[in-house]
Amino acid sequence: DIYVKTNIVEHLERELSSPSWKHEVVNIGGVTDSYQKAEETYQLMPQILKLLIKYKTPAIISTKSTLVLRDFDLIDELSRITYINIAATITTMDEEVRKKIEPGGAPSMERFAMLKEFSKTNASIGLHVMPIIPWLTDSRENFEAICQNGKESRVHYLLPGVLYLRGDTRKVFFDFIQQTYPELFAKLQAMYKTGGA
Repeated sequence: DIYVKTNIVEHLERELSSPSWKHEVVNIGGVTDSYQKAEETYQLMPQILKLLIKYKTPAIISTKSTLVLRDFDLIDELSRITYINIAATITTMDEEVRKKIEPGGAPSMERFAMLKEFSKTNASIGLHVMPIIPWLTDSRENFEAICQNGKESRVHYLLPGVLYLRGDTRKVFFDFIQQTYPELFAKLQAMYKTGGA
């Protein structure tokens, strides 16, 4: 289920215009991708970016979508005023695996093309390789391909992150593994007796 905070612009302006606001970096998309399909309909991000520009507020935007390119001009403008980081989460170069673990995400090569486009701005460009899933996305071949494409896309940094299972995520993950990659189920269960490997 997707819940849309349609009043985010009003709340954000109240926060950013407050005298107590110290222009800390705003993290957009760290937990939930702000450029999901619903953003095509609601178009909240352009309004949010205009507020960040107005209040000269630095931000980090992390996404698995290429919809962020729609807001290229606003992000370019913000990058000339303050710090802005544009990051793509890319975990695998195997499109068959990607379609299964990220059915709503853009193909990996399209994400790299998006990062390369943003390298034309003053934004910091990042590559988030997370979560790394044992036996599925952790091969040397996969990492070398990701690093090579990152280099060609002119990313400034690569941030890896291991798989950590907690709360409802654990059950959803293991249900998915049992259904899609049954040969990995026992090994992953043995490795993830607790939240981390």
